[in-house]
Amino acid sequence: MLPIEYSYPLCMSLSLMLFFGVRFIVGRLPDLDIYKKYRRSRTIMGCALLLLSANYTVHLLFAPRFTHPTCAIFINLCTYWFTAWLFGSALMLLLVKKYVTHRRFLWHIFGWLAYVGCSTGLFFVLPEGQPRNWLLIGMAVAFTLYCACLGWVLLRAYRRAVRTLDEYYSDEIAVYIRWMSVLTYWAVGFGVTQGLLTFIPARYVVLWMLSAIPFYIYIYVSYKNYLLFYAKVNVAIENDEEQDEFDADEADFAADDDANPDERQDGRGESLTLAYNTERIAEGVEQWIQRNGFTQSGLTLMDLSRELCTNRTYLSTYINGHFHLSFREWVSSLRLEYAKNLLLTEPHLSVGKVARRAGYQSLSHFTASFTKSEGESPSKWRKEAWLAAAEE
Repeated sequence: MLPIEYSYPLCMSLSLMLFFGVRFIVGRLPDLDIYKKYRRSRTIMGCALLLLSANYTVHLLFAPRFTHPTCAIFINLCTYWFTAWLFGSALMLLLVKKYVTHRRFLWHIFGWLAYVGCSTGLFFVLPEGQPRNWLLIGMAVAFTLYCACLGWVLLRAYRRAVRTLDEYYSDEIAVYIRWMSVLTYWAVGFGVTQGLLTFIPARYVVLWMLSAIPFYIYIYVSYKNYLLFYAKVNVAIENDEEQDEFDADEADFAADDDANPDERQDGRGESLTLAYNTERIAEGVEQWIQRNGFTQSGLTLMDLSRELCTNRTYLSTYINGHFHLSFREWVSSLRLEYAKNLLLTEPHLSVGKVARRAGYQSLSHFTASFTKSEGESPSKWRKEAWLAAAEE
């Protein structure tokens, strides 16, 4: 008979994980091709939660924590290893186009099987007592290192995705994926903590189980909310990776040309072409700024490159090199200066109208950007500027 203070939290956690896991897998989604990756990510996350549910079910039915605590810890560590891979893969699918490949999946499966196989062999070979305890400590250390590696890969992918969004959209779309950064840090900390807390006495396990409930709720709510913004984020990520593949193909083509002695002069022609494009882009950007093209709401790098009839990569390179800013930062600086001019020269305009005319999608976004840049709200800045002008 399980103690009530143990069985109730266990049943609560198990019920939530079963519900979330099933909803992730069978929940209805828009029947569009663009949501295929999102659907796969949800399915993998659902499998991870169901795997943890199976682990919790074993603890609920057989209570190994009270009858064979060493076996209970061993089962937990073996389960957590593969669950961590599923969690990481689900998030990586939202940040990288082709992360869960057949080869990578097999590599991690074999790694997990090796971890379980070696640990199981040693577990039955070693005598009970201190030798098995040292084995479990070694397994926990290996699991902790594995979680740290997965977290490092995830954070690298997240930072790359943020750069991609900043180079594609003029608005701060990266806020829509910030939950992945929070979830990654939480998951790594949670995984490391799970590896350590699995050794705590049985009477304290209730704290361990209760601490997991907010984590699972955050995952479910974040995935549900992200559905509203996934399409916009995915467009930038897909375009960035397609451009990377295109650049790689161009590099291979150039390498083949260089191998031909009769065509080595092509490099000079490419340099001249790039210089000409840079000059043409600079002229087009200057004219675009003069006609306040940056006030277009929802502007993207693709929109501007089409308007200037140039290559998106050349345009991004020019903006980064000439202004030393990302596309979003550059457009934001232009909008901010334009908004400041409107605040001073158009006293009849409200702050909301100034924000719309400057190209901001919302008043809150304009206020936050203005306050971050100037250290005070637009209304206060306008009032102080008028007072300073009156004193002069």
